[in-house]
Amino acid sequence: MVTMQRSAIRKRVAVTGASGLIGSALVRSLRTDGHHVLRLVRRPARTADEVEWDPKRLYVDAAGLVGVDAVVHLAGAGVGERRWNEAYKKEIRDSRVLGTTAISQALASLANPPEALVCGTALGWYGDTGTRAVDESAPAGTGFLPSVCVEWEAAAAPAEEAGIRVTYARTGLVVAREGGAWGRLFPVFRAGLGGRMGDGRQYWSHISLHDEVAALRHLVDTPALSGPVNLTAPEPVTNREVTAAMGRVLRRPTLFAVPAPVLKVALGDFAEDVLGSQRVLPGRLLETGFDFAFPTIDEAIRAALR
Repeated sequence: MVTMQRSAIRKRVAVTGASGLIGSALVRSLRTDGHHVLRLVRRPARTADEVEWDPKRLYVDAAGLVGVDAVVHLAGAGVGERRWNEAYKKEIRDSRVLGTTAISQALASLANPPEALVCGTALGWYGDTGTRAVDESAPAGTGFLPSVCVEWEAAAAPAEEAGIRVTYARTGLVVAREGGAWGRLFPVFRAGLGGRMGDGRQYWSHISLHDEVAALRHLVDTPALSGPVNLTAPEPVTNREVTAAMGRVLRRPTLFAVPAPVLKVALGDFAEDVLGSQRVLPGRLLETGFDFAFPTIDEAIRAALR
């Protein structure tokens, strides 16, 4: 196993979405290595390590961010948390665009802004790529999620204009037992009820939670990185291959399949993205020397179970 690279310099890092799956793991990792972490919270701050913000009102207590070296912005309504309808699609968009606008404007207002803003976005930028492999040079796709991602990343313009190094962490499906989309898959497969979704030929670009956290820290610590960076394992796999890997690792049958019409009833418009294909490669991570601890789907699943 390749160990996570650690920065020897102790930093002050502010994190939005600190209570979420990725954010909480990132906060633990940073604090374990002695970094000072500030968590942005949507209520009055109660402790010295909290900073109040309200993304819907475009409010951030900018005074609480004075002296930070970097900000990792991960907040946003869960894409797979609820069935998509027009109201929830608006919440998905607003939580990302307004939150990023609030953070970037607050950082730009500081007399001494931080060196880096890592803005968590998504592989949804690329839309459905079919069997075609794409990297960070690919243009935005078409549809709801690509349009959200375009607005999401554009909302960080005030930070860029203030001279802050901004990276856009376009994250794939995070393989984790505790939450996210994969957290809902594990109980189903453990019960022997797991199976492919639709025809199973669609690519799922995934990343282990360990590698996701390590990659975010790599973005904070690598001055050469700005702009879009794909956070996904180097070997994208199809939904059929994911299904087979879950069966192998969990030692359960994978005889069931969820037909596309059933997914559309259960998930609403989100079904189009579950059934869509994204074969995305982490070109810039690899170019800058990032080492994946769990590069294959089997390794990522086993890591989640540990």
